[in-house]
Amino acid sequence: MAPTETHTDTLAAIQAQLDQWAQELGFQQVGITGVDLNQHEGYLQKWLDAGYQGDMHYMTRHGLTRARPADLIPGTCTVLTLRMDYLPEAAADPEVVLGQNDRAYISRYALGRDYHKLMRQRLARLAKRIEAELGAGQYRAFVDSAPVLERALAEQSGLGWIAKNTMLINERAGSWFFLGEIYTDIPFTHDPPKAVKHCGSCTACLDICPTQAFVAPHVLDAGNVFPTSPLSTRAPLIRLCVRSWATAFMAVTTANWCALGINLRSPLRRPILPRATTSTEKR
Repeated sequence: MAPTETHTDTLAAIQAQLDQWAQELGFQQVGITGVDLNQHEGYLQKWLDAGYQGDMHYMTRHGLTRARPADLIPGTCTVLTLRMDYLPEAAADPEVVLGQNDRAYISRYALGRDYHKLMRQRLARLAKRIEAELGAGQYRAFVDSAPVLERALAEQSGLGWIAKNTMLINERAGSWFFLGEIYTDIPFTHDPPKAVKHCGSCTACLDICPTQAFVAPHVLDAGNVFPTSPLSTRAPLIRLCVRSWATAFMAVTTANWCALGINLRSPLRRPILPRATTSTEKR
């Protein structure tokens, strides 16, 4: 049924307040898109067919559901994607840490609190506020908890562009942020995607990869990323020395050498502040 004029006005009024509501909950940005991911679905299918998922068997099990939001949650017509920055301003320079054999390198995203529960709770609070204002709708919040093609959704909603290292780059935060999604059946107006990808001819992120896991720009062979097996299957770590494992814990090593990621860092917001300094690295 087509929305009434009053309903349409209410939707517009709510959408105009989403940025403020999101910022009050510790998010830095919100973008809105639909559920048509056909272009990305084709890429996903080719990636799976090539076996680039490695031993992440859940990627095969979920298949194309990841690119079809309405298959995951029937009735979904809109996806809200939210960005929460995490890079501590006081974090030691990655190259300095990696150059010291007596120090372990910990991924930037792991320097703070576990983001899954925190973000999911805040996404749920935002969804409840929208529902209370609108008096209708269904909402489901996700933070790495379901087959969601989050970077594709974020790119389509204008939060950034997918770079050659397959990470999403934002013009203000580089790639130093988490993403969370709210699936809903409310037909909000979609935000436009970024018109330009700014990687240009740079290949620094591909060249620096320690395992040469990039088959080509935008194509990552996860089977060549050495932390995949221990993290996804809980396999014994006996074959990895302490320093190798600490380095392997980096989600994406190449993010540290992206010129855009280095120069476009925004300050860490309080929700993900480190709990305490550990002996492995001075923050």
